Amino acid sequence: MDFKTVIRTIPDYPKPGILFRDITTLLGNPDAFRAAVDAMVQLYRGQKIDAVAGLEARGFILGGAVAHQLGVGFIPVRKKGKLPFTTIGEDYALEYGTDRVEIHTDAITPGDNVLLVDDLIATGGTAMAGINLLERAGANVIGCSFVIDLPDLGGADKLRARGMAVSSLVAFEGH
Repeated sequence: MDFKTVIRTIPDYPKPGILFRDITTLLGNPDAFRAAVDAMVQLYRGQKIDAVAGLEARGFILGGAVAHQLGVGFIPVRKKGKLPFTTIGEDYALEYGTDRVEIHTDAITPGDNVLLVDDLIATGGTAMAGINLLERAGANVIGCSFVIDLPDLGGADKLRARGMAVSSLVAFEGH
């Protein structure tokens, strides 16, 4: 499937000059959604995976579906203050300031093989924070899977330079 045909582009969102790649159109199309999840699963089928971690929020939708198909558990990697139990967190830089992602302290059993999933890799800040957090909790992050890569922003290359296996279903040039 040509995933570019089912991903909506919204110009000047959230600010002028940005082309926002909106996957809600992909998620709303049952054939495209199934094809995307199947493609993400196929890349990792047969590998030893104990859990899938999804980055808030669209990574929850995709990661949950991928975890279901792989027959493994799901770990929500949430923004600060959203989880009800004891957490550990990782701060990361934004264009202006910082943000934080968190997981429950009991989300990982040391040595678990975890696949990180999100809808899009841009600069790599959130994904890198997720990887660092999962590893600090004792996980072996075996790879990162995205629907969209924005290669001009360099995030996937940063993850690869750190030794991560990175896969995406489609790439869009520009921002």
